[in-house]
Amino acid sequence: MHIRVSLRIIGVLLMLFSVAMLPPMGFGLIANDGSADAFAIAFATNIFAGLVLWLTTRNARSDLRIRDGFLVTALFWIVLGLFGAVPFMVSEAVELSVAEAVFESMSGLTTTGATVIVGLDELPRSLLFYRQLLQWLGGIGIIVLAVAILPMLGIGGMQLYRAESAGPAKDRKLTPRITGTAKALFIIYVGLTTACALAYWLAGMTSFDAICHAFSTVAIGGFSTHDASMGYFDSSPILFICTVFMVISAVNFGLHFIAFQRRSLEVYRRDSETSFFSIIITIATVITCATLIGTQTLPSPSESLIHGLFQTVSIATTTGFATQDFASWPNFLPFLLLMLSFMGGCAGSTGGGIKAMRLLLIFNQGIRELKQLIHPNAVIPLKLDSRRVQPEVVSAVWSFFAVYMFCFVTIMLLLLASGLDFTSAFSAVAATLNNLGPGLGVVSANYAGVNELGKIILCIAMLLGRLEVFTLLVLFTPAFWRP
Repeated sequence: MHIRVSLRIIGVLLMLFSVAMLPPMGFGLIANDGSADAFAIAFATNIFAGLVLWLTTRNARSDLRIRDGFLVTALFWIVLGLFGAVPFMVSEAVELSVAEAVFESMSGLTTTGATVIVGLDELPRSLLFYRQLLQWLGGIGIIVLAVAILPMLGIGGMQLYRAESAGPAKDRKLTPRITGTAKALFIIYVGLTTACALAYWLAGMTSFDAICHAFSTVAIGGFSTHDASMGYFDSSPILFICTVFMVISAVNFGLHFIAFQRRSLEVYRRDSETSFFSIIITIATVITCATLIGTQTLPSPSESLIHGLFQTVSIATTTGFATQDFASWPNFLPFLLLMLSFMGGCAGSTGGGIKAMRLLLIFNQGIRELKQLIHPNAVIPLKLDSRRVQPEVVSAVWSFFAVYMFCFVTIMLLLLASGLDFTSAFSAVAATLNNLGPGLGVVSANYAGVNELGKIILCIAMLLGRLEVFTLLVLFTPAFWRP
């Protein structure tokens, strides 16, 4: 374990993150909204802390091992969540406690979209832009972005990429070099963000709202500049654009790269995970829209179709945008949508949740076991995309699922012990562990009603979800720290 090398990396990355304070500080200076000082303090705090870490460890030189990658990844998200909270702590525009400021920062960086702030429409634009920027940075993963820069500093990146990337196939690279992979992901991410912002602007959003909502749409974050979220715009074209980009962003970015490289959409049709994801979304949308129309929840069938489609995609992809209070929808719909968030997006996307790939493997394994019961002597291999899935991959997926559920139950019990009712506790854990945002009960609109202890517990849940459980939990195993 190379602790000093890891701290040097944290110092470098923290100094890089301090640059994120400059655009909102510029907004504050131009608008003279009184928030520029808060971002100046945050910039100085971040760069000073990063500089101290780097200066005290600058002579540490050693090749990173996989354990170092896990340590850097987990530490950086924790450190970034804490230092990213500084503007919320010192700004006079919002009166947040330390726990609330950290909650808001962690929610942004983990692309959860849960908020404790009420009155977004009255906030300074600089703070609103900063919240959206946090989600945009968190969406691509600052570690993955940084591996394009770290090799120039003499720091290897493959270990960091394996610790940060999501899904069963962690070692798959788009290009021969990890730097090229990071650049490819970054170009795709920026391209999608630009296209989304332009589409929003053409559909009627102001340039500020278009950029801000493009940040949170492509990041599958769900933060908005308005309390009413996407419902503020009352525009079907905007909802359609948002739906399209949420689906695109929930698909494996590696597929986007291959599709662009080959100039063909055939890669999406042949990918079993994308097909599985699309089928689940389609079935859920049909059920939601049919229920809304049948119960006459909304004034007209056309509104039921529009809002049913939008809310289903928003919740299923763990984005968390809202046009309606889905928690008040009739029958089983609120819980159906909440359960969809457990799937989340595809592996290698900006979505949260367990990921469609893992659920597909679990489903196929279940079908295989049923066939094995009927033909006990038969050799029935588990295949995906015409390739045999190795037993260790299936074992890893089942292990992840078991640990994920164990974490879910444990955190829910802690929230119940803190005083939350069952519906609020269940949905709050689902919304934070799956990086969704909105829940049911007390947390249907925001998390201001959750007590301080509950907010800290939910910050841990957001970290666990963003780092896909094992990356964080492995730090607490004795074997991890043995020489």
